[in-house]
Amino acid sequence: MAEKETENKSRLNRHRGDFKWHGIKTRRYKLQGGDWAHVIRRVIIGHKGESAKFHLRYFEISPGGYTSLEKHRHEHVVICVRGKGKVRTENKMNTMNYLDTLYIAPLAPHQLRNPYDEPFGFFCIVNARRDKPRPLK
Repeated sequence: MAEKETENKSRLNRHRGDFKWHGIKTRRYKLQGGDWAHVIRRVIIGHKGESAKFHLRYFEISPGGYTSLEKHRHEHVVICVRGKGKVRTENKMNTMNYLDTLYIAPLAPHQLRNPYDEPFGFFCIVNARRDKPRPLK
């Protein structure tokens, strides 16, 4: 469930190390569906009453894990901040390294994977109001 504060206030989300922030809960990537594995998310901005038109989330894919192959009308900005990973956008496969930044266009099929031995962590910025992903298989 989304956590809400009653007021939109400025706040510092202090980093605690190991890509965790004070007051930010670790959650499963998605609440349902079986087309992904070994992914967690942390919503840093977007679930505590902010009026921002965007959400900032941190995702981490463990070795061997992957996100859903999906598409949707909203766009993403993905910034690699830990390890490296593979990203499929449309019909291309690329490797993302530290601070590589990826723009995923609306309706572009995409999936992120971690075939490496270390966690693949990335910030993901999305519209605050967005449509539900459509799985592709």
